[in-house]
Amino acid sequence: MRIITVSRQFGSGGRELGKRLSDLLGWDYYDKEIIEALADEHDMDPEAIRRVLSHHGWHSVQLTYKNSFSHLGFDHSVRTRLLVRQREIIREIAEAGNDCIIVGRDADVILQEYHPFRVYVCAELAARTERCLAHERKKAEAERLSEKEIVRNIRRIDKNRMHTREILTGKAKSDASSFDLTVNATAWEIRQLAPAVADFAMRWFDLPDHQA
Repeated sequence: MRIITVSRQFGSGGRELGKRLSDLLGWDYYDKEIIEALADEHDMDPEAIRRVLSHHGWHSVQLTYKNSFSHLGFDHSVRTRLLVRQREIIREIAEAGNDCIIVGRDADVILQEYHPFRVYVCAELAARTERCLAHERKKAEAERLSEKEIVRNIRRIDKNRMHTREILTGKAKSDASSFDLTVNATAWEIRQLAPAVADFAMRWFDLPDHQA
Protein backbone atom coordinates (compact mmCIF):
# COMPACT_ATOMS: atom_id res chain seq x y z
CA MET A 1 0.00 0.00 0.00
CA ARG A 2 1.21 3.48 -0.89
CA ILE A 3 -0.18 6.72 0.51
CA ILE A 4 0.41 10.29 -0.66
CA THR A 5 -0.65 13.06 1.69
CA VAL A 6 -1.06 16.61 0.40
CA SER A 7 -0.81 19.44 2.90
CA ARG A 8 -1.23 22.94 1.56
CA GLN A 9 -1.62 26.63 2.10
CA PHE A 10 -5.16 27.78 1.46
CA GLY A 11 -5.57 28.77 -2.20
CA SER A 12 -2.27 27.22 -3.31
CA GLY A 13 -3.86 24.58 -5.54
CA GLY A 14 -3.13 21.64 -3.25
CA ARG A 15 -6.63 20.20 -3.50
CA GLU A 16 -6.54 20.25 -7.30
CA LEU A 17 -3.06 18.70 -7.24
CA GLY A 18 -4.30 15.85 -5.08
CA LYS A 19 -7.22 15.14 -7.41
CA ARG A 20 -5.04 15.23 -10.50
CA LEU A 21 -2.53 12.88 -8.85
CA SER A 22 -5.41 10.51 -8.13
CA ASP A 23 -6.52 10.63 -11.76
CA LEU A 24 -2.99 10.10 -13.07
CA LEU A 25 -2.13 7.21 -10.77
CA GLY A 26 -5.57 5.63 -10.55
CA TRP A 27 -5.48 5.73 -6.75
CA ASP A 28 -8.31 6.32 -4.30
CA TYR A 29 -8.84 9.97 -3.41
CA TYR A 30 -10.03 11.41 -0.10
CA ASP A 31 -10.79 15.02 0.69
CA LYS A 32 -14.39 16.17 1.13
CA GLU A 33 -15.29 12.47 1.22
CA ILE A 34 -14.04 12.42 4.83
CA ILE A 35 -16.28 15.36 5.72
CA GLU A 36 -19.22 13.66 4.04
CA ALA A 37 -18.60 10.49 6.05
CA LEU A 38 -18.67 12.51 9.28
CA ALA A 39 -21.80 14.33 8.17
CA ASP A 40 -23.58 11.05 7.39
CA GLU A 41 -22.64 9.57 10.75
CA HIS A 42 -23.98 12.57 12.67
CA ASP A 43 -26.86 13.45 10.32
CA MET A 44 -25.44 16.92 9.79
CA ASP A 45 -24.85 19.25 6.89
CA PRO A 46 -21.31 18.74 5.50
CA GLU A 47 -20.78 22.52 5.46
CA ALA A 48 -21.46 22.67 9.19
CA ILE A 49 -18.87 19.93 9.77
CA ARG A 50 -16.36 21.71 7.57
CA ARG A 51 -16.76 24.98 9.44
CA VAL A 52 -16.34 23.34 12.82
CA LEU A 53 -13.23 21.43 11.81
CA SER A 54 -11.63 24.42 10.12
CA HIS A 55 -12.36 26.40 13.30
CA HIS A 56 -13.73 29.43 11.51
CA GLY A 57 -17.28 30.60 11.09
CA TRP A 58 -18.80 27.64 12.96
CA HIS A 59 -20.71 29.97 15.29
CA SER A 60 -22.58 31.46 12.33
CA VAL A 61 -24.02 28.12 11.19
CA GLN A 62 -27.79 28.09 11.65
CA LEU A 63 -28.72 25.58 14.35
CA THR A 64 -31.45 23.70 12.50
CA TYR A 65 -31.93 20.00 11.84
CA LYS A 66 -29.45 18.61 9.30
CA ASN A 67 -27.29 21.63 10.10
CA SER A 68 -27.28 21.32 13.86
CA PHE A 69 -24.99 20.36 16.69
CA SER A 70 -27.80 20.05 19.21
CA HIS A 71 -27.98 16.26 19.04
CA LEU A 72 -24.24 16.17 19.79
CA GLY A 73 -24.73 18.20 22.95
CA PHE A 74 -23.61 21.46 21.35
CA ASP A 75 -20.66 23.06 23.14
CA HIS A 76 -17.02 23.76 22.48
CA SER A 77 -16.13 20.06 22.80
CA VAL A 78 -17.97 19.28 19.56
CA ARG A 79 -14.92 20.21 17.48
CA THR A 80 -12.70 17.94 19.58
CA ARG A 81 -15.06 15.00 19.17
CA LEU A 82 -15.33 15.53 15.42
CA LEU A 83 -11.55 15.79 15.12
CA VAL A 84 -11.15 12.51 17.01
CA ARG A 85 -13.65 10.78 14.72
CA GLN A 86 -12.02 12.31 11.65
CA ARG A 87 -8.70 10.85 12.81
CA GLU A 88 -10.36 7.44 13.17
CA ILE A 89 -11.80 7.64 9.64
CA ILE A 90 -8.38 8.53 8.20
CA ARG A 91 -6.85 5.53 9.97
CA GLU A 92 -9.67 3.31 8.67
CA ILE A 93 -8.83 4.47 5.14
CA ALA A 94 -5.20 3.43 5.62
CA GLU A 95 -6.18 0.11 7.21
CA ALA A 96 -8.24 -0.72 4.10
CA GLY A 97 -4.88 -1.21 2.36
CA ASN A 98 -5.54 0.57 -0.94
CA ASP A 99 -3.14 2.99 -2.62
CA CYS A 100 -4.62 6.42 -1.92
CA ILE A 101 -4.17 10.16 -1.79
CA ILE A 102 -5.44 12.16 1.18
CA VAL A 103 -5.66 15.94 1.04
CA GLY A 104 -5.23 17.97 4.23
CA ARG A 105 -6.46 17.09 7.71
CA ASP A 106 -2.88 16.45 8.89
CA ALA A 107 -3.08 12.92 7.50
CA ASP A 108 0.70 12.88 7.17
CA VAL A 109 0.97 13.08 10.97
CA ILE A 110 -1.94 10.76 11.73
CA LEU A 111 -0.55 8.08 9.39
CA GLN A 112 3.15 8.57 10.01
CA GLU A 113 3.74 4.87 10.80
CA TYR A 114 2.55 4.07 7.25
CA HIS A 115 5.40 6.22 5.87
CA PRO A 116 3.31 8.23 3.38
CA PHE A 117 4.89 10.40 0.72
CA ARG A 118 4.28 13.82 2.24
CA VAL A 119 3.74 16.74 -0.13
CA TYR A 120 3.38 20.35 0.95
CA VAL A 121 2.03 22.89 -1.55
CA CYS A 122 2.60 26.60 -1.06
CA ALA A 123 2.36 29.72 -3.22
CA GLU A 124 2.80 33.47 -2.96
CA LEU A 125 -0.16 35.39 -1.55
CA ALA A 126 -0.96 37.10 -4.87
CA ALA A 127 -1.17 33.76 -6.69
CA ARG A 128 -3.33 32.25 -3.95
CA THR A 129 -5.65 35.25 -4.02
CA GLU A 130 -6.02 34.96 -7.79
CA ARG A 131 -6.86 31.25 -7.54
CA CYS A 132 -9.55 32.06 -5.00
CA LEU A 133 -10.90 34.92 -7.14
CA ALA A 134 -11.16 32.54 -10.11
CA HIS A 135 -13.22 30.20 -7.92
CA GLU A 136 -15.45 33.08 -6.77
CA ARG A 137 -16.16 34.08 -10.39
CA LYS A 138 -17.96 30.75 -10.84
CA LYS A 139 -20.51 31.78 -8.21
CA ALA A 140 -23.52 34.03 -8.59
CA GLU A 141 -22.39 37.64 -8.30
CA ALA A 142 -24.31 38.21 -5.07
CA GLU A 143 -22.49 35.29 -3.40
CA ARG A 144 -18.95 36.27 -4.37
CA LEU A 145 -16.35 37.34 -1.83
CA SER A 146 -14.36 40.49 -2.46
CA GLU A 147 -10.59 40.38 -2.85
CA LYS A 148 -10.23 41.92 0.61
CA GLU A 149 -12.45 39.22 2.12
CA ILE A 150 -10.48 36.50 0.35
CA VAL A 151 -7.15 37.75 1.69
CA ARG A 152 -8.64 37.90 5.18
CA ASN A 153 -9.89 34.32 4.82
CA ILE A 154 -6.50 33.11 3.56
CA ARG A 155 -4.70 34.57 6.53
CA ARG A 156 -7.24 33.28 9.05
CA ILE A 157 -7.31 29.76 7.65
CA ASP A 158 -3.51 29.60 7.44
CA LYS A 159 -3.27 30.68 11.06
CA ASN A 160 -5.77 28.04 12.19
CA ARG A 161 -4.03 25.29 10.22
CA MET A 162 -0.66 26.26 11.61
CA HIS A 163 -2.02 26.25 15.15
CA THR A 164 -3.44 22.75 14.71
CA ARG A 165 -0.18 21.59 13.15
CA GLU A 166 1.87 22.89 16.04
CA ILE A 167 -0.39 21.10 18.53
CA LEU A 168 0.00 17.80 16.68
CA THR A 169 3.72 17.94 15.90
CA GLY A 170 5.39 20.69 17.88
CA LYS A 171 6.54 22.07 14.52
CA ALA A 172 5.26 24.87 12.31
CA LYS A 173 3.77 23.81 8.97
CA SER A 174 6.52 25.85 7.30
CA ASP A 175 9.13 23.43 8.71
CA ALA A 176 10.33 21.75 5.51
CA SER A 177 11.77 18.78 7.41
CA SER A 178 8.21 17.54 8.00
CA PHE A 179 7.68 16.86 4.28
CA ASP A 180 9.26 14.78 1.53
CA LEU A 181 8.50 17.31 -1.18
CA THR A 182 7.67 21.00 -0.88
CA VAL A 183 6.25 22.59 -4.03
CA ASN A 184 5.93 26.31 -4.73
CA ALA A 185 2.98 26.37 -7.13
CA THR A 186 3.05 30.14 -7.75
CA ALA A 187 4.11 29.98 -11.39
CA TRP A 188 2.54 26.63 -12.23
CA GLU A 189 -0.70 25.45 -13.73
CA ILE A 190 -1.60 22.48 -11.55
CA ARG A 191 -2.36 20.27 -14.55
CA GLN A 192 1.27 20.73 -15.64
CA LEU A 193 2.67 20.30 -12.14
CA ALA A 194 0.83 17.06 -11.32
CA PRO A 195 2.78 14.71 -13.65
CA ALA A 196 6.11 15.93 -12.22
CA VAL A 197 4.93 15.35 -8.65
CA ALA A 198 3.54 11.93 -9.60
CA ASP A 199 6.87 10.93 -11.14
CA PHE A 200 8.79 12.17 -8.09
CA ALA A 201 6.46 10.26 -5.76
CA MET A 202 6.80 6.97 -7.64
CA ARG A 203 10.58 7.29 -7.65
CA TRP A 204 10.44 7.91 -3.88
CA PHE A 205 8.33 4.80 -3.32
CA ASP A 206 10.89 2.79 -5.31
CA LEU A 207 13.69 3.70 -2.90
CA PRO A 208 14.71 0.64 -0.84
CA ASP A 209 13.74 2.27 2.47
CA HIS A 210 10.18 2.83 1.26
CA GLN A 211 9.38 -0.42 -0.50
CA ALA A 212 6.62 -2.52 1.06
